[in-house]
Amino acid sequence: MKAQSELGVAIPTDHIAAYEKVKQNIDLASISQREKTLKNDVKSRIDEFNALAKHEDIHKGLTSRDLTENVEQLQIKQSLEIIEFKAIAVLSRLAQLAMQYGETTIVARTHNVPAQVTTLGKRFATWAEEFLISYSRLTQLIENYPIKGVKGPVGTSQDMLDLLGDIDKLNKFENKVLEFLNFTQTLKSVGQIYPRSLDFEVVSNLFQLAAPISSMATTIRLMAGNELVSEGFSTGQVGSSAMPHKINARSSERINGLTTILRGYVTMTADLAGSTWNEGDVACSTVRRVALPDAFFALDGILETALTILDEFGAFEPLIQKELNEYLPFLTTTAVLMQAVKNGVGRETAHEAIKKHALKAVERVRNGHDSQLPENLLQDETLQLTKAQLEKILNNPVDLIGATPHQIREVVTKINRIVKQNPDAAKYVAQPIL
Repeated sequence: MKAQSELGVAIPTDHIAAYEKVKQNIDLASISQREKTLKNDVKSRIDEFNALAKHEDIHKGLTSRDLTENVEQLQIKQSLEIIEFKAIAVLSRLAQLAMQYGETTIVARTHNVPAQVTTLGKRFATWAEEFLISYSRLTQLIENYPIKGVKGPVGTSQDMLDLLGDIDKLNKFENKVLEFLNFTQTLKSVGQIYPRSLDFEVVSNLFQLAAPISSMATTIRLMAGNELVSEGFSTGQVGSSAMPHKINARSSERINGLTTILRGYVTMTADLAGSTWNEGDVACSTVRRVALPDAFFALDGILETALTILDEFGAFEPLIQKELNEYLPFLTTTAVLMQAVKNGVGRETAHEAIKKHALKAVERVRNGHDSQLPENLLQDETLQLTKAQLEKILNNPVDLIGATPHQIREVVTKINRIVKQNPDAAKYVAQPIL
């Protein structure tokens, strides 16, 4: 009304003041009673607002979707900004733990089977980098997210054009709405509704943010099950009503569960994209009223829980070292392979020789014996290994982590730039988890 009045529509200032005076008087019961007859939620609210102000000046030149679409998009953008704020806090904690455990050597697993040596900090850096990619996409989405604007019943802006009189005033009106809602872009050619592929883009971005956190939670659950780490266990907490000794990774399980819910909302919004009839229909409404708010709630729960885990995380380094010592002869086989190659042995010849000894060693371990793998590798003349070469490999696990320190520093440097620009967000502390 303010914008229309400034552009020449006859809406007295005292009428606008009357609406301003009652705009907080929201009587849901009265609106609901109107809707029983009208069967239209927006018209029910229009009639309620007019009755309170005792005028009929709102909604001129608009259709219901000019109201609902723009307000919902405002809510979406503001929600994305809240997610961005908490995402920075998660990035900050991931970077801190990546540095804290940067040299804590640990058994790396592929297919959940011991593979090589890595560090606990490297795991945090890996999750952080994937989260960084999602965060970058989030910031781009917020910056470029376009609002529908006021386009009328079929997107032609005919009614508003009739009301205002010319294209110049119509454009000025759109710009005033754009500025008031704090958007930088508006869609130019749209039907009654904005493309539902935008909803899919939003929810899929939320899921992309959840993915590395869910992978982290899964790995923490696996490590906690082997008594290597803890996600935190507060005084008085109970792990099991039946088994007093249990210390369950319940918060990590919650993250995995909420990610499954969020994955469902990705599917729901994907089904809406590309399904719009002509200039628009309302078949999407029931899905969107569930999927959009709940997707944000789900990710918010994931981020809040992740922050709690990261703040209370602990590693049991003696047990980590014990596991590393147990598997170390097997974890060094690729290093032995590279040493054999440097000694002049054919790569495949060396691979076959090492595999033969490794499989025999596995059989011995499974039957409760020492692996004897180092001794057998040293005695195999095919590999041309010296005792000094083998001992150097076995006695220095930190030399087996490759470029890990450099990789961690590169990821942490990127995060620190974001943290420096957003210090308040980085210091955010999660709400207590029940």
